[in-house]
Amino acid sequence: MNEYPVLGIIGGSGLYQLPGLKEAKSIDLTTPFGNPSSPIIMGKLGGKKVAFLARHGIGHFISPTEINYRANIYALKSLGVQRILSVSACGSLRDDFSPGHIVIPDQIIDFTRNRKCTFFEDGLVAHIGVADPFCNDLSNQLGQAVDQAGGTCHKGGNAVTIEGPRFSTKAESNLFRAWGISIIGMTMCPEAFLAREAELCFAVMAHVTDYDVWHLTEESVSVEIVVKTLKKNTELAQNAILELVNNLTEECTCSCSSALQNAVITSPECIPPETLKKVELLVKKHISP
Repeated sequence: MNEYPVLGIIGGSGLYQLPGLKEAKSIDLTTPFGNPSSPIIMGKLGGKKVAFLARHGIGHFISPTEINYRANIYALKSLGVQRILSVSACGSLRDDFSPGHIVIPDQIIDFTRNRKCTFFEDGLVAHIGVADPFCNDLSNQLGQAVDQAGGTCHKGGNAVTIEGPRFSTKAESNLFRAWGISIIGMTMCPEAFLAREAELCFAVMAHVTDYDVWHLTEESVSVEIVVKTLKKNTELAQNAILELVNNLTEECTCSCSSALQNAVITSPECIPPETLKKVELLVKKHISP
């Protein structure tokens, strides 16, 4: 298996492994930003090479705030991944987005407070464009895959990422609804922004597990409710991933792979050598030594 993976998969709550992988092997990596959440499992799915990473660690022991998002994205990039599918649980802020449905958001609002949200620091400044934070091409292909797998799929929607690990208050939930937000979760930020800085295509398959705490006739979100719904959706997620992998082409044709082209503002001669070395994997095609 010398070819690069056609897809990197970040499994969230309820998806800690990827059954059906052939020739699977576990790879322990370290990065300039520390260790990823788990070993990366490389294998073949539908005859194509993929890479799988458990966002919360094997056994779900890493909270949303404590996840090393930079190491996760960097590790997948270092393996040659060009596209990332993020699988996550979410709460619905709309009546028509019901538990068991899949949402593929196209916009995001960052309500986190305590996370490292950029690779660029320590003397290197880059202003990445995220007007459209998700890859439209990959999101469209994901939507088709969910349809083919028999899921109820909502294509598009505004997502908000909260810090967690607590769930929302009713006041917060109703505020987000008043703002026109569709779903709420704890991990899409800064994953989406870091993937853009790494010039990777990024899309989210969000599994609606509950109605957060705003609904007047439905039970408020709890760990029990989330886990119960995720167990029902595990087979759907696995089938949708297989459909997506089967349909993916080898090369990306969108603009995600050139996102850093005009983003770095620091003069090359001003960048500390140790900083440049740390992010060399990300910037080497844009900054001459």
